[in-house]
Amino acid sequence: MAGPAILEVSNLETRFDTPEGVVEAVNGINFTVGEGETLGIVGESGSGKSQVFMTVMGLLALNGRATGSIRYRGQELLGMPVNRLNTIRGGRIAMIFQDPMTSLNPYLTVRRQLTEVLVQHKGMSERKATAAAIEMLDRVRIPEPAKRIGQYPHEFSGGMRQRVMIAMAMLCKPDLLIADEPTTALDVTIQAQILELMKELKQNSRTAIVLITHDLGVVAGLSDRVLVMYAGRIVESGGVRDIFYKPQHPYTQGLLHSTPRLDEQVAAKLETIAGQPPNLQHLPPGCPFEPRCAYAFERCPLELPLLRPVENGRMKACHLEAL
Repeated sequence: MAGPAILEVSNLETRFDTPEGVVEAVNGINFTVGEGETLGIVGESGSGKSQVFMTVMGLLALNGRATGSIRYRGQELLGMPVNRLNTIRGGRIAMIFQDPMTSLNPYLTVRRQLTEVLVQHKGMSERKATAAAIEMLDRVRIPEPAKRIGQYPHEFSGGMRQRVMIAMAMLCKPDLLIADEPTTALDVTIQAQILELMKELKQNSRTAIVLITHDLGVVAGLSDRVLVMYAGRIVESGGVRDIFYKPQHPYTQGLLHSTPRLDEQVAAKLETIAGQPPNLQHLPPGCPFEPRCAYAFERCPLELPLLRPVENGRMKACHLEAL
């Protein structure tokens, strides 16, 4: 059960100024993450799920701007000076990025990259930081950690590099771990090992986890609650079982129907969601999913559906009363 709120995001909007116009990447997002909770964020590429948390971490590109509120344990992060923000990100809030090969510095040993986190955020000596880093590498099941810590990222496999990233993120024992597509480009065996590792980390601490992914199977195995995003908005939220067994939004239903399942006696034919996501520089006045929706009616292209409560504390942004 989730504890007190660690992260509270209110009316968050993120915009990027480009020569072709303004890109409306994140549009009026509201959610909380509680202590010990795992929150899954799902949606197609370009739905805004990663950009929400790049904004949370203060990692916007130079042409980006954000409005709204991002509060960590009551402290407003949006607009916080970088030197103060650096005491929170990496220490209290850590992020695992999609591609560990580009996230790890190829010119520095794993030792240097791991100990730097502890020296900077915890004030440890190099010797103590090295001992703590070796212990964490052992926890994430890196074989011969005392030997491997002196190697460079290119000497590790993709799965091992991802474990190094998890070790780096967990070294400071953060309150919140943000994992952006942590199993992308890994084979299924390594994916299962990484997810099992994250499950163990959750069970052994009160660290909250945000899991950003397009893989609904990953969400089903690890998350307590799910946010479904489309065109920079949350279109549905609820408990993981409610979302999977009784979706309330046509987009969520479409995602589920396009995902193979092992709990069906006869393999169902996979369906696709017709059409393409909208252009975020020219969002329509009504529901952005309307051109792709099999349930659309007269109201849909004219009026934007707002996120509203439905049964069992769930939320959806759809003009339909029920699917």
